[in-house]
Order: sequence, then structure tokens, then C-alpha cells
Amino acid sequence: MEICREVLDSGDKRLQAKFKHALNVIDRTLALYKFEEVAFSFNGGKDSTVLLHLLRAGYAVAEERLVVPSVEVKAAKPHPIRTIYFESSYAFPEIDLFTLETAKLYNLEMEIIRLDFKTGIEALLREKPIKAIFLGTRIGDPNAAGQEEFAPSSAGWPPFMRVNPILNWSYRDVWAFLLACKVPYCKLYDQGYTSIGSIHDTVPNCALCVSSDDTSTLDTSPDGDLEEPAQSKDKYRPAYLLRDGRLERAGRLKKVSKSKSENGIASELPGQNLFAASIMVVGDEILRGEVEDQVGKYLSKALYSIGWAVTRCTVLPNDIDSISEEVEQRARVSDIVLITGGVGPIHSDVTLAGVAKAFGVRLASDEEFAEDLRQPLGPNFSGDQNKMAKLPEGITELLHLQDCSVPVIKCRNVFVLLGPTVEEVAEQWKSLVELSKERKLFHVSQGFTCVRLSTSLPDVEIAGPLSEIDLDFPDVTFGCYRESLQSQLVKKGAQSPGGLILSLVGKNGRRVACAARALHAAFAPGSLSELPEG
Repeated sequence: MEICREVLDSGDKRLQAKFKHALNVIDRTLALYKFEEVAFSFNGGKDSTVLLHLLRAGYAVAEERLVVPSVEVKAAKPHPIRTIYFESSYAFPEIDLFTLETAKLYNLEMEIIRLDFKTGIEALLREKPIKAIFLGTRIGDPNAAGQEEFAPSSAGWPPFMRVNPILNWSYRDVWAFLLACKVPYCKLYDQGYTSIGSIHDTVPNCALCVSSDDTSTLDTSPDGDLEEPAQSKDKYRPAYLLRDGRLERAGRLKKVSKSKSENGIASELPGQNLFAASIMVVGDEILRGEVEDQVGKYLSKALYSIGWAVTRCTVLPNDIDSISEEVEQRARVSDIVLITGGVGPIHSDVTLAGVAKAFGVRLASDEEFAEDLRQPLGPNFSGDQNKMAKLPEGITELLHLQDCSVPVIKCRNVFVLLGPTVEEVAEQWKSLVELSKERKLFHVSQGFTCVRLSTSLPDVEIAGPLSEIDLDFPDVTFGCYRESLQSQLVKKGAQSPGGLILSLVGKNGRRVACAARALHAAFAPGSLSELPEG
């Protein structure tokens, strides 16, 4: 029952809800089938590891219920978890080792099957009456299409019930569970692997690479096949630090002949390093609808132009607690946090107080900052008595920028830009990027490439082909949104009376172009038209 305690103690309400629902699925399964009719397919991966510990918790709950006397009869003790492992010569040695060590650690009755999955299941069902199999399938997996939490096996397969307790779990949910429960997982995940297949189609996820600024490339072997990039010089962050779960499978390669690939590029070539930023704009006037947030829009585009992904852009009220909670959360999960607004002499300017509270420090007068403010403000500035001269104590660095009258305030990985307008923020940001190139405050690399296609086709007609192409290009992010007719008329070159816009974004421009060509080929000529940049 330690799993239940760890999830409860985590304080993560989303995780607790997912955990409770998964246990309900397991409990329903054990109510429908006898223990000896249920098996668990374990493959040593992160999803399967999560399911193992969910089953441990679920079986423990069921066991406690069964050993309680009911009327006159005491139920028998349930069987241990029956586990099956499909051994393959193409599996990573680390996966094999972890699987065997896990079976020993948790006393699993593991049956090793040295056949492919379908043939192995057929042989298993001939020998023993298995009616349901627990699987670690998640909704984003290629084989998850059309499945529910209880899904009968597909046509042509032996009859059994597929049970998917974590079907609706996200990448974030999986790692939240593993880290909260402090359970062992395969060490490959600490080496940058985020989705593990065979040794022939899996490499570390380049979104976690931290060693160099170079784009990961594929070398061509003498026989014309594409080979995985050399890993000798690269270092990777652990899988749980992947900011964008949509890039989970970006480490899966399809080795194809150069003659069959487009422009000699493998169909699942990962992108470059990916860093995640959060943007916070403080201002009650924006929340009331009095003014539009142009600063957040500018910073989002600016970050994408230097190769950063924006995972969150938030407008916050002038409230210390709201700012503190957001800073505390985003600073923990983002590489950098950019904040604008709410800094000044007015009583409602509480941004720096919120930052200080988030990091558990006090606001203290800073003589250097007071002097910086005294120059542009002149005699109207009252020195250290002015609250503008107070900064989070012990964690603040003032970044003096060329051609900017005031510095940027840096508190660990949080940057507070003091310009209240887009023009002033843009000036500070450009100078900050130049300073970062010298001091390496944050990573500056090649920006994202974006291709926008317009169409009048209905969503339902686009959905199927778009999903298939999305699987072929895990390093390209596909988006779809509608643009108002008024916006289309204003923009020159817009040719989409239906107003449906498809956006393709990625680090590798050639890959984005290949994805765009694949989309064009999936529909009748003229169905899609490319929009100008902007």
C-alpha cells in the first residue's frame, strides 16, 4: 500500500485523480475475471512500469477486501500478478536487465515468451485460460487508435480483453507517478531516451541534448541506409525533463533507404535541442479587457526565433499570491520564465514581491538598483525609500544592457523585463539576447521554421490524413485553427474563405517542408495554399 500513500502525499491533485481512476479500472477487471484468468504484459518501459505499480496497489486493495470475512465464507487469497515478458534479440540489454531485476524485486511470476506478440499470445491462450491482459497502452501510442479502457482484441487475433488502465494518462502523468512513488525505472530514461523500442529504431531524444549547439544529423552508411547520429560527444537530460510531451517519440527513427526517403532525410529525424520558456504578463487592465496583451505575443515570437518553445503564456492580476504561485510552479518546470508588468512605484505594482515570495526571500533595498533608477527618473526618484529600489534578497542579479536605461532583473531562472510597452520590451529583449551570447545566460540557437497552409476543406476531411502524417513527422508540430474572415481580408495574400489554417512548426526546415509536401499530396491539387510568413 506504499504506492497509495506516496500518491496521496504528493499533493498532486491531477495525479491523484488519474491514480484513482486507474485503480477503478483494475478493480472492475478483478471483479469481472478470476485472478488466474488475468495477466499483465510487462516490457520494462516507463508506461509498463507505471502499470506494474498500479497493479501492485490494485491487487493489494483487492486482497484486503477478499480476506475480510463475508457473511460466513472467507474468500481465498488472490494469486500473485501473473506477468508475461516477450523477450527479443532486438531489445536493449538495459531493458532486459531491468525487467529481470524488477521481477525478482517484486516477486513476480514472470513467464518469458520468445515469440512475436501475436504468436506468443496464441500459444499462451492454448496452454492457460487467459481472458484479459493488462496493457500499458496510452492514447498517443500508434496502436491505441479506437481503443477504450476495455477493448476486445482485434479481428484475426486470439480472443481476449485488452485492459488499458492508463489509456488517458499523459507523458507528464507517467513521470509524475514514477517520481512521486520513488520506484525504480530503466536507466536508459536517465540517458535521454523518452520512448524505447528496439536497438535499431531508438536513439536519445535530441530535445534533451545539452552538449552542443549542432543540429543532430544522420550519417549515410556505405549501403545508402541512414544511420543514427553518433552519441559519443552528446549528453542528455533525463526523460522526465522533457517539457513538451508531444515530442515523446522524437527519438524513434525509421531506417529507410536514401532512395526511398525524401531529400535523403529519414522520415522520423528528430529536431534540435528544445528548451522551454514560460511568459507571465501582469496587469489587471488586461484581464478586464481594457487593453490587449501585445507584450506576450511579441515575446512568444521572439523566443521561437531563437529556438525556444513557449509552454505557457499567462496573464495574471496585480496580486502577490497569484504571482507567487505561478512563478513557483513555472520556475520549477521551465528553463526560463519571462515576466513583464507590475513593476513600478504604484501600490498595485507587486510583481517583485510575488517573485520574492515564490523563492522564500524578502524584498530588500538595493543601492545599485536605486542608482540605476535615479539616472532615468532624476529628482523625482526618492532613493531607497522608493519601493522600486527593493529587490528579492540574495537571489537577484542586475543585467545591465547596452542602449537600455534600466537593467533586467534576474532571479535564478526568472527574468523581469521593466519595459511597460512592446517597444521597450523589444529593446530590452534584443539587448538581453546579445548579452546572453556572451555570458550564456540562456541558450540561443537556430529558430523554428513555420509553414502555414490555408484551406476551405472541413475539419472532418482533414483529420484522418493529418493524424497519419503527424505519426510520420514526430519532430514537426501540427496545429489547426480558424481565422476570422475580417483577419483574412486584412492580410494580403490570404486565400482561405473557409478560414481553416494548418500550421507546421519544427526546428529542421527541410523536415517542415517535407511535412508540408506530404499534406499537399494527401489532398486534391489546390486544396491547400501556403500563406506568407508573419
